[in-house]
Amino acid sequence: MLLLGPPLLLFALITWQVVADGPLVDLDERLSEDLVHPDRASEVLADLGNIQVAVPVLMVALAYVAWHGRTRRRDRWWLPPLAGAAAMVLVPALVAPLKEWTDRPGTPAVPPAVGYYPSGHTATAVVAYGAATLLLLPLLRSPAVRRSLVVLCGALVLGASFGLVRRGYHWPLDVVASWCLGAVLLTGLWLLVGRGSGRRSTGTPRRRTGSGQGMSGGSAGGKRRYPAG
Repeated sequence: MLLLGPPLLLFALITWQVVADGPLVDLDERLSEDLVHPDRASEVLADLGNIQVAVPVLMVALAYVAWHGRTRRRDRWWLPPLAGAAAMVLVPALVAPLKEWTDRPGTPAVPPAVGYYPSGHTATAVVAYGAATLLLLPLLRSPAVRRSLVVLCGALVLGASFGLVRRGYHWPLDVVASWCLGAVLLTGLWLLVGRGSGRRSTGTPRRRTGSGQGMSGGSAGGKRRYPAG
């Protein structure tokens, strides 16, 4: 719960400010005026948060994690890919009601409309790329490859976030709030599957015999040992 607390509190604070039209909203709008500059690059970066782009990346990662765990007889091999898919499904389930409730208008760079808070594209990018990274990391042995994967994930999320603000699709607070939501979902995913992702199935127990064990079935010779893994 300590890990979930900070992003939840920050999200609650931002949401309160958006609903109450507080001073953070004024600061947010002034910051947006300085950052918005629609161009082709910002459009391409914003597309990194599209469902058609981010979700297939996650699906490929989930399929590989499932195949890897199944072929190596991991304990509960199905749990990580299932949990990753569930985290992705929760994104629209959480974002859609919040958009309707907060009813925040968009920036001057987009046609007049409401329902821009929080950013669904940002939340999609955070959870899709973040979940793929969390689930793949335990399968990678090379520290350099692991670091590269984390850097790539961060670059994709930050790129999508910057593109959405730069293009004017979202206010900065829309994006930050979705970072918080994504952090909560990814923390839950890590707490659920992170610690047990490398365990193998124990298989059938074996009886160890050696010079210090007799055949009488006493306490020393009767203990069962399980293969390490």
